[in-house]
Amino acid sequence: MPQYNIPKQLSGLTEAELKTSREKFGFNQAENTIKSAWYTLLFDILKEPMLLLLIAVTIIYVIVGNYSEALFMLGAIIAVSGISFYQDNRSKKALEAIEKLNEPLSTVIRNSKVMQIPTHEIALGDLCIIEEGKMINADGKIVHSNDFSVNEASLTGESFSVFKNPETDDNKVYSGTLVVSGLAVFEVENIGAKTKLGKIGQSIQNIKEEISPLQLQITKFVKWMAFIGIAVFLTVWAYSFLQSRDIVQSLLAGLTLAMSILPEEIPVAFTTFMALGSWKLMKQGVIIKRSSIVETLGSTTVICTDKTGTITENSMKLKALFDFKSNQVFDDTSFDKSELSQLIQFAMWSSEPVPFDPMEKTLHKVYPETQTSDLRKDFQMVHEYPLEGKPPMMTHIFENNLGERIIAAKGAPEAILAVSILSEDEKENLRQQIQEFGKQGYRVLGVAKCDFKGNNFPEKQQEFNFDFLGFTVFYDPPKQNIQQVFRKIYDAGIKVKVITGDNADTSNAIAQQAGIKNNSPAVNGSEITQHSEAELMALLNETTLFTRMFPEAKLSVVNTLKQSGEVVAMLGDGVNDAPALKAAHIGVAMGNKGTEIAKAAAALVITNDDLDKLIIGIEAGRRIYTNIKKAIQYIISIHIPIILTVSLPLFLGWIYPNIFTPVHVIFLELIMGPTCSIVYENEPIEKNAMQQKPRKMTETFLNWRELSISIIQGLMITVGVLFAYQLAVQNGASEETTRAMVFTTLIFANVFLSLTNRSFTYSLFESFKNKNILFSLVIGATLILLFAILYIPVFSNFFHISSLNLKDLGITILIAMVSVLWFEVYKWGKRNSNKK
Repeated sequence: MPQYNIPKQLSGLTEAELKTSREKFGFNQAENTIKSAWYTLLFDILKEPMLLLLIAVTIIYVIVGNYSEALFMLGAIIAVSGISFYQDNRSKKALEAIEKLNEPLSTVIRNSKVMQIPTHEIALGDLCIIEEGKMINADGKIVHSNDFSVNEASLTGESFSVFKNPETDDNKVYSGTLVVSGLAVFEVENIGAKTKLGKIGQSIQNIKEEISPLQLQITKFVKWMAFIGIAVFLTVWAYSFLQSRDIVQSLLAGLTLAMSILPEEIPVAFTTFMALGSWKLMKQGVIIKRSSIVETLGSTTVICTDKTGTITENSMKLKALFDFKSNQVFDDTSFDKSELSQLIQFAMWSSEPVPFDPMEKTLHKVYPETQTSDLRKDFQMVHEYPLEGKPPMMTHIFENNLGERIIAAKGAPEAILAVSILSEDEKENLRQQIQEFGKQGYRVLGVAKCDFKGNNFPEKQQEFNFDFLGFTVFYDPPKQNIQQVFRKIYDAGIKVKVITGDNADTSNAIAQQAGIKNNSPAVNGSEITQHSEAELMALLNETTLFTRMFPEAKLSVVNTLKQSGEVVAMLGDGVNDAPALKAAHIGVAMGNKGTEIAKAAAALVITNDDLDKLIIGIEAGRRIYTNIKKAIQYIISIHIPIILTVSLPLFLGWIYPNIFTPVHVIFLELIMGPTCSIVYENEPIEKNAMQQKPRKMTETFLNWRELSISIIQGLMITVGVLFAYQLAVQNGASEETTRAMVFTTLIFANVFLSLTNRSFTYSLFESFKNKNILFSLVIGATLILLFAILYIPVFSNFFHISSLNLKDLGITILIAMVSVLWFEVYKWGKRNSNKK
């Protein structure tokens, strides 16, 4: 935690005062943020269409006196709702854990100690410390400040910043507003729903859950199937009634078919995949704010990344000093030379008194090591010009008790040269020196001083007449594993754009050292705004390095890339990155060095600032999207034979028209549910998945080719199941034996289908290498239940089936294999054609 220069009289709440405040005014959260109780979750599950159908069937069985079937259906209601409750609760807990990690920390003074607490724990009467780049999380009155300004656009709509202090007419700060510069301490006067922002029902920190394209497509598909289910239910009910004149039996037939059509597993699977995917990423150091962003991650086509701290180590070692007076470069072995004393002094004074930037920390460390006396305790900052301008610079003004004054400035070399009293020849020589440093990958800052009498300071720092002192030269080497990271990015078919505030020479040198592909000159931020949209699109296609970038330029790059059809991941950590982070498909903030504003604007936070974590996220996105498709294709394929086995014998007038009852259909549903949403979710990523190009965001979750494959798979299983039906009938089998043949064939076909659909490219045997113990557990449980139903009389009688001898059992397995494993031949042909 940084050190703060706070007046000692600001002691904050005591433990007793905090307890009283908490009891009287509660926590700093909206009143409607009560967590859903378990019974609310259960009630929502019981409103699902499948559960309503089960309840209807149970009531009918009770009315007609089939109590054993009614009891089974009641058990099925408990099982289905139990599975749904387990999945929903697991998803809910995963999302709650992510939400907890997303909550920003706030800095408060309590018992005269500075501490960080979760924002919801801010109490009325607390003293909160806010500083540049932070978001204000409560309403209050400023009691201490230092060059403090705030942006209140979230409340007023005005984008300019407002300077405030304890003496100004407006000395209040409000929740949801952003600190632009300086530091302040405020006493909390309103929290939660009582804040100005809370009253109008808004919060900058609450990012609404967006409905993703995949979610929309799945919802549309399920609704379409539900309408078909209703239509078929009414048709079958009417047809069956006309045939049998038995209203109860015809109603059961209609409900059985409706249950077989309704694909209620699909939305459950989608929620489970997204929530658990987010939770697994959280455990790996990638915090997802919206679970739907997981889907988008896998489609990333362009990564826009900052340089400092993302590509580089952010260590900022002082490598050299250039002294203007002697026109010499001094390396890090000779910083104690007397001629460097003034340059080091003013470089330090131009830094923040309590530094948080790595370069400023280095300057504060070098200062006492190279000076005869440390004057930092004698001088107080009296005025500050924050970092601003294009390119940026900053100026600090200090005074001591004797009225002696220090005015020190540092910033981008171009900015410092522009405000210094220098001849054009001197400036040109200095520019060549900057270029030499840049070619070696060094970060260069210009340093200047000024003498100014009186207190009528100019409005802008650029109006001072500065004396140029020299350059501080830092080296921030690329991270050790960064070349490997960029190799993975390029292998995955993803482009890289480096967007940095540094100059072109330094950025180009670091890009080369990091293994970034670049064959074109860097583009300056000021050039970006001068191009039309078409020109900028063409420029972005050719350019990798964007230097001296400011917020509007970054935003323009992101928006243009999006308009070009790219899926953009933007990495940033500062206040200036917030607009671009918000605009990108995937805004990625750094967890360690990222500002609260950057984290609030981003959709994803990397906890340890390691770019490799983003690759893990993209890999997870591709894995999850592929596995969702596998699960949905499995559901479609296995639903087709169930629907047709229920309906065709009835419509075609076969000897046993009601071969399946609700009992059989619900048993199959109980097998399919966990298989699609729990087992497939646990499937690892397929080999070579990260060597493929990203999928297009505009793609439907199942194109016609994929859908047709699933339909063909389902129809082939149907042919096999109905062949087993006719084979049994031709051999004079009873209804119970025929039902056993059909039921067993379908169960084995389901097992083979779940295995072969683990990959739509690689063979079933190749898929066995994937570690997924859940497949073994679910298949094992399915086969145990099947044999119990076949060979334990109490279960056989209940399901109205007879035991099968070894020959008949072998026939069902063979039919199931032929009806499913033909797909392995298709995959073999597909692999061979891909090789060619």
